[in-house]
Amino acid sequence: MQRVSELSVCYLFGRWNVFELVACSEWKLYEVRLERTARNSPFFLELCYNIFIMKIEHVALYVKDLEKAKDFFVTYLNGKANYGYHNPTTDFRSYFISFDNGARLELMTRPELVEQTKHPFRTGYSHIAFSVGSKEAVDELTAKLDEAGFSVSSGPRTTGDGYYESCIVGLEENFIEITE
Repeated sequence: MQRVSELSVCYLFGRWNVFELVACSEWKLYEVRLERTARNSPFFLELCYNIFIMKIEHVALYVKDLEKAKDFFVTYLNGKANYGYHNPTTDFRSYFISFDNGARLELMTRPELVEQTKHPFRTGYSHIAFSVGSKEAVDELTAKLDEAGFSVSSGPRTTGDGYYESCIVGLEENFIEITE
């Protein structure tokens, strides 16, 4: 079991505070221990909830050059690669790239991949966006990628919806958006 966070539920349970939230990720069963704060006496109540939390677990991207793609995300976007996977029967290969906030990207390849023209305004996934924390960091990373030979397709700029961002044409013509 893994400790998730400490939070207050006084608004839900009156004068009770959550002091521990424990998660069992296999079944998404959360055990919540509550402490009575009306008096200083130790009084604990354990409640179990079936709480289902949905999140995107990972996004996968097929690439022709797996090692070059892995190096791109590790070098420029501070990803951490696992040791990789290889299925010798199909020659499928992959890496999971993990990022500090818990997001993961699976990079995959196999011999029979078909190259397709990637028009910037096509249906399907448009880009992967990475938040780097500040306008200055957007500017710095954009300049670094430009100097490394990646084409900057827009920005850095503030968009109509208020994002400060740039967009580069990353590996194999996949768009990477960099936001503050």
